[in-house]
Amino acid sequence: MTVKHLDAQLTNDNFFQNPHVALHQLRQNSPVFWSDGWGVWVLTGYDDVVSTLKNHTDFVNFGRVTHLIKQLPDEPQATADAKKALLFHYETGLAHTDPPVHSRLRGLLNRAFTPRMVAHWSGRIELVVDDLIEQLRDKAEFDLLQDFAYPLPATIIGDMLGVPAEDVHLFQGWALAINQLFEKGGRMTAQSAENAYANLRHMRDYIGQMVEQRRQHPQDDVVGNMVKIEQAGEKLTLDELVSTIVTFFVAGHDTTTNLITNCIYLLMHNRDALTELHQRPELTPQAVEETLRLEPSVPRMWRIAKRDVEIGGKQISAGQMVFPMLSAANRDPAVFVEPDRFLLHRDNRKHVAFGFGIHYCIGAPLARLEGEIALRKLIAAFPQMALADEPVWTHDVAIRRLEKLVLRPV
Repeated sequence: MTVKHLDAQLTNDNFFQNPHVALHQLRQNSPVFWSDGWGVWVLTGYDDVVSTLKNHTDFVNFGRVTHLIKQLPDEPQATADAKKALLFHYETGLAHTDPPVHSRLRGLLNRAFTPRMVAHWSGRIELVVDDLIEQLRDKAEFDLLQDFAYPLPATIIGDMLGVPAEDVHLFQGWALAINQLFEKGGRMTAQSAENAYANLRHMRDYIGQMVEQRRQHPQDDVVGNMVKIEQAGEKLTLDELVSTIVTFFVAGHDTTTNLITNCIYLLMHNRDALTELHQRPELTPQAVEETLRLEPSVPRMWRIAKRDVEIGGKQISAGQMVFPMLSAANRDPAVFVEPDRFLLHRDNRKHVAFGFGIHYCIGAPLARLEGEIALRKLIAAFPQMALADEPVWTHDVAIRRLEKLVLRPV
């Protein structure tokens, strides 16, 4: 199979509906693969993915977005303005830095986003899930994405940050536009940059006002706790604070939405597992983990090579972008037996859906908690739910997302 043919598979319609065929072929034929279509090195073997994510000396976060933005033209003026603003935003914050800055931020933010604090939200998640399910009960059909999986995590992360309920929809719209920056892989379009800039400006202004309000009137929420850290003089700057809060919402709601819908999608194609979960709800955490393995919400991590590095006999040059493909690593047959099957009882502890190493997702405990509560209650309420039609996946390299998931409850 030619390099040109392999690369073409990463950008055609079939890839987005079932990327795993192409990723298996890459792992077998060229596990370290330069894609002209994406403009990145694609890593598909489990060991290469894990070793790259562990190696934060040679493969760094800082400069990833800069790499994409610098590909954009300086004209028209709207694009130039967007480039300048995006460069400023993506040079700070937890998700865009490396040690020692990242180590300092992670240590500070762990105090504001503790496992105990996440567990405290269990009751609130239960109430929101119950309310959303009640709104579905009398419907002959419903779109699980829009009617349930989309509002749930947005409501919870909004509550945690202290965003008023009537404003959560603003954050949802801003976050969607910002995420579209990365849907083309190692490329960025001028249109997506301009749109992201417009929405990011509104989001940063809103969060800046929240920060000022917390300074004047302290509150016991994530923003309030982060402001306390800043006021304590522990070197959390305003720009770091704002950038990180943006990341909390942008990354913290869309990924959990897709975890829920992807899990139900898989169960619709694995009815025996659905029946067993109804009979044994204590297995719900296993179903969540198997979903994370098979269809992770974030199918790829991304890093910039800081220096020339060799992986699998291929020379990666300093400044080139690398995509450790989590979705491919999670289906590597050298690590997972029958990797393409949904097996409720498999040992899936080695999956890398939340990344690996120092940049492991700080929101993983919350995503797992929301996913487990949502799945358990949905199956209890609609044990016979079935697809109303076969859903379509979006054309997004960075996020594994269904356009909709229409179900019949009985």
